[in-house]
Amino acid sequence: MKLVVVTGIPGSGSTTVLSKALEEVDYIHLNYGDIMTEIAIEEKLVENRDQLRKLPAETQKIIQKKAAKRIKEKSESENVIVDTHCTISTPDGFLPGLPIWVLEELKPSNFILIEANPDEIIYRRLSDETRVRDVEKAKNIKLHQEINRATAMAYATLTGATVKIIENHDNHLPGTVSRMVDVLNK
Repeated sequence: MKLVVVTGIPGSGSTTVLSKALEEVDYIHLNYGDIMTEIAIEEKLVENRDQLRKLPAETQKIIQKKAAKRIKEKSESENVIVDTHCTISTPDGFLPGLPIWVLEELKPSNFILIEANPDEIIYRRLSDETRVRDVEKAKNIKLHQEINRATAMAYATLTGATVKIIENHDNHLPGTVSRMVDVLNK
């Protein structure tokens, strides 16, 4: 069975591409943050997802590792796609979304990065009325995608996984989905 990590910065369209690809492949979709929230609620540490980030860092690390273990167990009997952040842009800099203790547990076979042009991402973010997002300059969006590429390669070095970059440009969704399906079916 395969365990694939799919990631993209907000506005890249990774959620849309993933949703469409899942209609054509035999994978279960797991969102890393949802699994962490599930565990924290089971352990009566939080009542909702927004409270996770307020837990002590050491507690969050323990939950991260438990989530990785739960996801890995699912991948032993089914193909799994893990939807998560490769990196998180914070005021203090970029934070890895998959620390070593998570990678060692997950052992993914592939990383798929969904990318778009910075101007497309800006437009998508501004058009999305369901979210309140920080406004970023094109150069910062470009940097975040470059950081994701470098980080994904570092993750691949640690796990032996491959890294595939799939571009998701406006008005090309069917082709983008087709490229993702091809990668997932290999």
